Amino acid sequence: MNAESTTTTTTETADTKPAHVLVTPKAADAILRQLAKRGTPEAALRLGIKGGGCSGFSYVIEFHDGEPRARDRVFEFAATDGTKVRVVIDPKSLVYLAGLELDWTQTLMQQGFKFNNPNEKTSCGCGHSFTV
Repeated sequence: MNAESTTTTTTETADTKPAHVLVTPKAADAILRQLAKRGTPEAALRLGIKGGGCSGFSYVIEFHDGEPRARDRVFEFAATDGTKVRVVIDPKSLVYLAGLELDWTQTLMQQGFKFNNPNEKTSCGCGHSFTV
Protein backbone atom coordinates (compact mmCIF):
# COMPACT_ATOMS: atom_id res chain seq x y z
CA MET A 1 0.00 0.00 0.00
CA ASN A 2 1.37 3.42 -0.83
CA ALA A 3 1.46 6.43 1.50
CA GLU A 4 -1.46 8.09 -0.31
CA SER A 5 -3.78 5.18 0.29
CA THR A 6 -3.26 5.32 4.05
CA THR A 7 -4.77 8.81 4.18
CA THR A 8 -7.96 7.80 2.37
CA THR A 9 -11.08 8.10 4.50
CA THR A 10 -13.26 5.04 4.07
CA THR A 11 -16.64 4.54 5.65
CA GLU A 12 -19.48 2.27 4.72
CA THR A 13 -22.97 3.62 4.48
CA ALA A 14 -24.74 0.29 4.00
CA ASP A 15 -24.04 -1.06 7.47
CA THR A 16 -21.40 -1.08 10.19
CA LYS A 17 -19.22 -3.89 8.79
CA PRO A 18 -15.61 -2.87 8.09
CA ALA A 19 -14.76 -1.80 4.56
CA HIS A 20 -13.50 -4.55 2.27
CA VAL A 21 -12.11 -2.41 -0.54
CA LEU A 22 -9.88 0.63 -0.76
CA VAL A 23 -10.00 3.41 -3.34
CA THR A 24 -6.88 5.55 -3.40
CA PRO A 25 -7.19 9.35 -3.49
CA LYS A 26 -5.98 9.34 -7.13
CA ALA A 27 -8.73 6.88 -8.05
CA ALA A 28 -11.33 8.86 -6.08
CA ASP A 29 -10.26 11.99 -7.98
CA ALA A 30 -10.63 10.12 -11.29
CA ILE A 31 -14.09 8.89 -10.31
CA LEU A 32 -15.09 12.45 -9.39
CA ARG A 33 -13.78 13.80 -12.71
CA GLN A 34 -15.65 11.17 -14.72
CA LEU A 35 -18.91 11.76 -12.86
CA ALA A 36 -18.58 15.52 -13.38
CA LYS A 37 -17.74 15.05 -17.07
CA ARG A 38 -20.80 12.83 -17.39
CA GLY A 39 -22.96 15.43 -15.60
CA THR A 40 -24.04 13.03 -12.85
CA PRO A 41 -22.09 13.94 -9.70
CA GLU A 42 -24.65 12.10 -7.53
CA ALA A 43 -24.05 8.78 -9.32
CA ALA A 44 -21.77 6.04 -8.04
CA LEU A 45 -19.18 3.77 -9.58
CA ARG A 46 -20.11 0.09 -9.71
CA LEU A 47 -17.31 -2.47 -9.40
CA GLY A 48 -17.83 -6.15 -10.07
CA ILE A 49 -16.63 -9.23 -11.85
CA LYS A 50 -18.06 -11.42 -14.56
CA GLY A 51 -17.08 -14.76 -15.97
CA GLY A 52 -15.07 -14.62 -19.15
CA GLY A 53 -11.79 -13.58 -20.60
CA CYS A 54 -8.84 -15.84 -21.19
CA SER A 55 -8.19 -16.42 -17.46
CA GLY A 56 -11.72 -16.96 -16.12
CA PHE A 57 -12.96 -13.65 -14.65
CA SER A 58 -13.00 -10.07 -15.91
CA TYR A 59 -13.42 -6.87 -13.95
CA VAL A 60 -16.52 -4.75 -14.50
CA ILE A 61 -16.48 -1.03 -13.90
CA GLU A 62 -19.45 1.14 -14.81
CA PHE A 63 -21.52 4.09 -13.66
CA HIS A 64 -24.47 3.41 -11.38
CA ASP A 65 -27.32 5.92 -11.44
CA GLY A 66 -30.04 5.93 -8.81
CA GLU A 67 -30.27 4.02 -5.59
CA PRO A 68 -28.10 0.95 -4.93
CA ARG A 69 -29.74 -2.45 -5.15
CA ALA A 70 -31.01 -3.94 -1.88
CA ARG A 71 -28.02 -6.25 -1.31
CA ASP A 72 -25.29 -3.95 -2.67
CA ARG A 73 -22.50 -2.85 -0.38
CA VAL A 74 -21.94 0.89 -0.58
CA PHE A 75 -18.56 2.41 0.23
CA GLU A 76 -17.67 6.10 0.44
CA PHE A 77 -14.22 7.48 -0.22
CA ALA A 78 -12.86 11.02 -0.13
CA ALA A 79 -11.21 12.66 -3.12
CA THR A 80 -8.24 14.92 -2.40
CA ASP A 81 -10.53 17.96 -2.16
CA GLY A 82 -12.71 16.18 0.43
CA THR A 83 -15.60 15.45 -1.93
CA LYS A 84 -17.15 12.05 -1.26
CA VAL A 85 -17.53 9.46 -4.02
CA ARG A 86 -19.53 6.25 -3.73
CA VAL A 87 -18.56 2.80 -4.91
CA VAL A 88 -21.14 0.00 -5.00
CA ILE A 89 -20.39 -3.72 -5.21
CA ASP A 90 -22.80 -6.64 -5.40
CA PRO A 91 -22.31 -9.38 -2.77
CA LYS A 92 -21.18 -12.07 -5.22
CA SER A 93 -18.47 -9.83 -6.66
CA LEU A 94 -17.38 -8.72 -3.19
CA VAL A 95 -16.33 -12.29 -2.42
CA TYR A 96 -13.66 -11.98 -5.14
CA LEU A 97 -12.92 -8.28 -4.60
CA ALA A 98 -12.44 -8.33 -0.80
CA GLY A 99 -9.18 -6.55 -0.01
CA LEU A 100 -9.07 -4.85 -3.42
CA GLU A 101 -7.21 -1.58 -3.85
CA LEU A 102 -8.49 0.47 -6.79
CA ASP A 103 -5.86 2.91 -7.98
CA TRP A 104 -5.53 5.32 -10.91
CA THR A 105 -2.48 5.22 -13.14
CA GLN A 106 -1.51 7.74 -15.77
CA THR A 107 1.57 7.44 -17.95
CA LEU A 108 2.53 8.60 -21.41
CA MET A 109 1.29 5.30 -22.84
CA GLN A 110 -1.90 4.69 -20.89
CA GLN A 111 -4.25 5.88 -18.20
CA GLY A 112 -6.97 4.14 -16.27
CA PHE A 113 -8.00 2.31 -13.16
CA LYS A 114 -5.70 -0.35 -11.81
CA PHE A 115 -7.10 -3.26 -9.79
CA ASN A 116 -4.68 -4.44 -7.10
CA ASN A 117 -6.53 -7.55 -6.01
CA PRO A 118 -4.92 -9.83 -3.39
CA ASN A 119 -7.29 -12.62 -4.46
CA GLU A 120 -5.79 -12.83 -7.96
CA LYS A 121 -3.74 -15.95 -8.42
CA THR A 122 -2.87 -15.37 -12.07
CA SER A 123 -3.79 -12.88 -14.76
CA CYS A 124 -3.64 -12.98 -18.52
CA GLY A 125 -1.04 -11.17 -20.59
CA CYS A 126 -3.44 -8.42 -21.60
CA GLY A 127 -4.27 -7.70 -17.93
CA HIS A 128 -8.04 -7.79 -18.40
CA SER A 129 -8.85 -11.16 -16.86
CA PHE A 130 -7.72 -13.17 -13.86
CA THR A 131 -8.16 -16.36 -11.84
CA VAL A 132 -8.67 -16.75 -8.12
